[in-house]
Amino acid sequence: MKDKKVLIVKNISHEDAGLFEDILKENNIRYDIVDLSIGERFPNPKGYSAIMVFGGPDSANDDTQKMKDELKRIEETVDAKIPFLGICLGLQTLVKAMGGSVRKNGVKEVGCRDTKGNFFDIKLTKDGKNDPIFRDLDPKLRTFHLHGETVDILPEMTLLATGEYCKNQAVRIGKNAYGLQGHFELTKSKLKIWMANDEDLKKTNSETLLKDYNNLELELELELENNARKIFANFLKISNLTS
Repeated sequence: MKDKKVLIVKNISHEDAGLFEDILKENNIRYDIVDLSIGERFPNPKGYSAIMVFGGPDSANDDTQKMKDELKRIEETVDAKIPFLGICLGLQTLVKAMGGSVRKNGVKEVGCRDTKGNFFDIKLTKDGKNDPIFRDLDPKLRTFHLHGETVDILPEMTLLATGEYCKNQAVRIGKNAYGLQGHFELTKSKLKIWMANDEDLKKTNSETLLKDYNNLELELELELENNARKIFANFLKISNLTS
């Protein structure tokens, strides 16, 4: 295990690996963190056992040097068959880097509930039910969202989960490059930080959001954490970082 290390890439300082970082620590897995929003560079992925890219306010369509470098490094990661996990913008940059496209979604998904008051959820496709990333998970998963864009995937990309307002919720490229639109890494403490920093979350009813998250009868926090732990444990196995 001493020669194995994970790279965590942040696109904005307050959106970090959250619960996933906790799990790395629990498993004594070494990792580096780079924050692209403060000018740090996305390093060469070679030498890392897995790469994780998290969310942020950028678009994968941005014509900035930051985004050009990020897409190039992700393409290098996938081409080298290094296990990859992208969350939210990390999904969108993965698909964009590998030839798909990113566009505005018909509905901006923000928080725990949609405009009808229903909890956001994703439904696993047939491929998703059989994919190791979702092993031991239910075919329908509640999730937390914070995005206004979505992806259009190529035929050779595998759709693993769908949503009512955003079709392409989870994607696999090749055998070990994954993208998830929902924020499975989120924790209660991180939620409060996001609510204080994210412009879209500032527009939501913070009292309702926290009430949903903390409601013991709804068991939302427990379900989100259990799902996150299973997904990330599966990713670590896929990456040969745990047995």
